[in-house]
Amino acid sequence: MSTILKNVTKQYDQDKKVLDNVSAEIQTGEFFVIVGPSGCGKSTLLRMIAGLTQISEGTIKIEDRVVNDLSPKDRNLTMVFQSYALFPFLSVWDNVAFGLKARKADKADIEKRVNDALKMVNLEELRDRKPRELSGGQRQRVALARAVASDAKICLMDEPLSNLDAQLRIKMRQEIYALQRKLGLTLIYVTHDQVEAMTMADHIMVLNDSKIQQVGTPEEIYQHPANEFVASFFGVPPINILPAQKVSEAILQVNSDFEVTLPHPIAHANVRVGIRPTDMKVVDSDELHANATIKAVEFLGNEKIVHAKMSHGGEVSVIVSSEEVFQPYQNVEITADSEFLLFDVDGKNITNKGAVTHA
Repeated sequence: MSTILKNVTKQYDQDKKVLDNVSAEIQTGEFFVIVGPSGCGKSTLLRMIAGLTQISEGTIKIEDRVVNDLSPKDRNLTMVFQSYALFPFLSVWDNVAFGLKARKADKADIEKRVNDALKMVNLEELRDRKPRELSGGQRQRVALARAVASDAKICLMDEPLSNLDAQLRIKMRQEIYALQRKLGLTLIYVTHDQVEAMTMADHIMVLNDSKIQQVGTPEEIYQHPANEFVASFFGVPPINILPAQKVSEAILQVNSDFEVTLPHPIAHANVRVGIRPTDMKVVDSDELHANATIKAVEFLGNEKIVHAKMSHGGEVSVIVSSEEVFQPYQNVEITADSEFLLFDVDGKNITNKGAVTHA
């Protein structure tokens, strides 16, 4: 029951396309995450798949059937919203049963489906409570149970964890992932949180400025980003991007502050170098040899993040072990390992392995 998006476009006026020529194939039973910054069109795309928003151009196919003109109830899918969308005057049990009753399902079947769904999300003891008597995490589990109780094999989720605190988000991520695997659902999940995308997805679609930037597995997205935007979006702290000039066939001078060895010849004289914080090194230095000054140091238990300002402008983050001692305003020398990415002036990845992209 694959879901196919072909040249999907959404335009509200002539000047701006909310989504531009979006194409992808979402396989049956996979966890597919749509990720990107606020305003990039993620939720709009999900609502078009659901049938809640009309598409301007292109086609959406579900199970080999074009659904462009089908109403939401005829698309055989279910949706979990950020706001839970629970009926405040109904009990937990009745909220979960509502969709099945509306479709006039068999009474015994409703009873079994609802009870099984509540058991899956550990809400059996709260079945008679109203939503106002529940915590945010419990309300979200009710919304999940409602989706699980449905016989739909495609579930859409629009930032379902954004209203929860950090610890509960981690727990709910694990529960959603386990439920998806247990039920064999095709789950299309929208988030702006790159950690959610990386930890749960089989495949990730990265959206920005109304266009697809890349589609790939979490490993492909992280290790072989298609462009500078994708590289910068994934990773905590973010990748360091610095200008660089070729000084010989084998050497790049980065930010006029240090040099790195090129892994392969490049035709470009001017590039931008992307270096992960784990691939940079920082050591104490006297003022004569220093190329950076420390701005701040963050202690994270087993490691520290050193934030520094380079001598020729720009700021970088470096991850070091927690035993290393650095202080604000300290003069340091920052260099890089041989692991880095190369981007041309347009932001395209030009490193040796290139980028894994899907047209």
